[in-house]
Amino acid sequence: MNDQVKIRVALRSDAADLHGMVVALAKTTGHEHKVRSTVEDFLHNGFDEPRAFEALIAEQDGIAVGLCLFFYNYSSWRGKLGVYIQDLYVDSSQRGTGLGRRLVVETVRVGKRRGADHLRLSVDSENVDAHAFYEHIGMSKRGDEFIFQAADQAFEKLARDKQD
Repeated sequence: MNDQVKIRVALRSDAADLHGMVVALAKTTGHEHKVRSTVEDFLHNGFDEPRAFEALIAEQDGIAVGLCLFFYNYSSWRGKLGVYIQDLYVDSSQRGTGLGRRLVVETVRVGKRRGADHLRLSVDSENVDAHAFYEHIGMSKRGDEFIFQAADQAFEKLARDKQD
């Protein structure tokens, strides 16, 4: 574990670093071309009300080396608030130091203080390193659910749907 790396709540002034780490994460998974967000999106959605997400940032000597971007959801079956990790990123210089686990643990602690009792996330099917990491820290892969999405044209088509 690297004690020189400090984890703190992200501030408005961190928006460019947050966005940069999300782009870096996309690069490591070969999906950089899918990132359409901007620093301005992060400023607006992460720091203006209503906030769409929260984030923890890891720093070493004032340089951002990790992030955990998350938001809250609600489980109607559990009757409880949950935490959903959207993005977890650790710079290559910090991989293997325990920083990823520290970010997840701190995110769970933040959620628990808010009343959350569970954590969820999704991982690209090809990202086997991430699969192994999450299983190593005690998370289990759900086999009884699939993620469905409507985006772009499909989303717009649903928005225009006229129900009789």
